[in-house]
Amino acid sequence: MGRAIGLATLIAGTLDILFAMILTLWFGREIPNMLRYVGSGPFPAATDMGTAGAALGLVTHYGLMAIMAAAYIAIASHRPQLLARPVQWGIIYGLVTYVIMNWIVVPLRFDTPLPPKPLSIATQLFAHIVLVGIPIALIAARLIKRPAFA
Repeated sequence: MGRAIGLATLIAGTLDILFAMILTLWFGREIPNMLRYVGSGPFPAATDMGTAGAALGLVTHYGLMAIMAAAYIAIASHRPQLLARPVQWGIIYGLVTYVIMNWIVVPLRFDTPLPPKPLSIATQLFAHIVLVGIPIALIAARLIKRPAFA
């Protein structure tokens, strides 16, 4: 399971952060500021920490992704149906992670208004489904041993 969690974290985390970086540049913002914002979730002082705050944001991002990957893989290792239909369950898991992050975690931590703006909903749904949920589910399906009776 450790290999699956590590690989899922690396792949989904990299896809997601690269997408965030592209969006950041597209909207004329700076990547280090975006990373410091990510780090400021658990570490509010990250916004004033310069390069160290940006690095902390990157570590925070991959830490959150490791939690997301570990949660799915732990559940999938006990529910073979998740391994049998990884794209379907990856879409569902992407929706779950989207709701948790964008409707619960971020609004509670940063006091952001609900509902999110339509563009934010679209980009975040894409990221959570296509770049996070599906890759994690596909990696789980590939690397987790299925019971012989499944």
